[in-house]
Amino acid sequence: MPQVIRQCVPFLVSLTILCLFLAWGDGYLAGPLSASVAAGGFIGLFGVVLYAAFGVVHHAEKVAHRLGEPYGTLLLTFSVTGIEVALIATVMLTGEASPTLTRDTMLAVLMIVLNGFVGLALLLGGFMHKEQSYNLQGANAFLAVIIPLAVIALVLPRFTVSTSDPTFSTSQSVVISIATVLLYFVFISVQTFRHRGYFQEPVAEVPSVVEEGQEQASLKATIFHALVLFASILVIVFLSKRLAVFVDFGVSQHQLPISLGGVIIALIVLTPEGLSALNAARKNALQRSVNLLMGSALATIGLSVPIMLFIGLSVDQKVILGLDSVQMILLLLTLLMSALTFGGARTGVLHGAVHLVLFITYILLIYVP
Repeated sequence: MPQVIRQCVPFLVSLTILCLFLAWGDGYLAGPLSASVAAGGFIGLFGVVLYAAFGVVHHAEKVAHRLGEPYGTLLLTFSVTGIEVALIATVMLTGEASPTLTRDTMLAVLMIVLNGFVGLALLLGGFMHKEQSYNLQGANAFLAVIIPLAVIALVLPRFTVSTSDPTFSTSQSVVISIATVLLYFVFISVQTFRHRGYFQEPVAEVPSVVEEGQEQASLKATIFHALVLFASILVIVFLSKRLAVFVDFGVSQHQLPISLGGVIIALIVLTPEGLSALNAARKNALQRSVNLLMGSALATIGLSVPIMLFIGLSVDQKVILGLDSVQMILLLLTLLMSALTFGGARTGVLHGAVHLVLFITYILLIYVP
């Protein structure tokens, strides 16, 4: 029992904070905020949401261990994407800076995943194991879908002429959203059924023998972790609305770069999953890192963008997706470098270092455009 309670601490902490907001905090947030209170509230609530996200990853990994690859990382990806969509939707519907939030968050996710965490994973794995192998077909399958969807979602709106802004028209949004979701689920069918082996470690692990009693106990534990996982995501969804108030206040009050809101959301969503990918690279399980990181990037484009477009159409909210010229160059360079990095069967520290340089450049250009 004590172990069960320890595993539920992130959920219990976040649930307690949510109850406090429901009892007293929401009325206070409705009034004017001071800079010091807003800063303290943001830091505290950011920490709680991030702590809860770590709890989501913990329970998702427990369920994933029973399901095996690639179902395990797929479950973790869906869990993280659910948090991402909740955060973007609540912040997008709050404040004046919301039209570009989807674009900024999508770019931030791609930069943090494909450059930041991929660079760190390859660098860490290269230092510890010199070179690491992965399943080339799986990585190429990810990139074959990520590259066109990223260009369609974030580059193409800059050049369309149906609207005066770098956005999609209503008909374009509907058709592209449906096509994107269908392509994503075609990929999921390939990942889970037709070519499941593409997304497994090159050398299969020796299956362990599990006794019947252990199997039943494992099943009960899996159900428990799945229930806590679902409940934790719901709590994060409700807390994200409160966090949106602090994010919007800080960006407008201190005249911070508007894209910083997208970076904050991406960091909340990706940090637990990114640390899990780094741990896998450290253990020389690079394929799991590839599944986690590439899966996050693909789910962001394949699911989050269509959902945000649908929300924008439903509430008549403009969703600006087209990148500016500097962001476009960074994205295309990242996609090109990703194709080169995962175009061979092995990776090393050089690949990681190049991706980290691209990530540092992205962060620099946020503050010094």
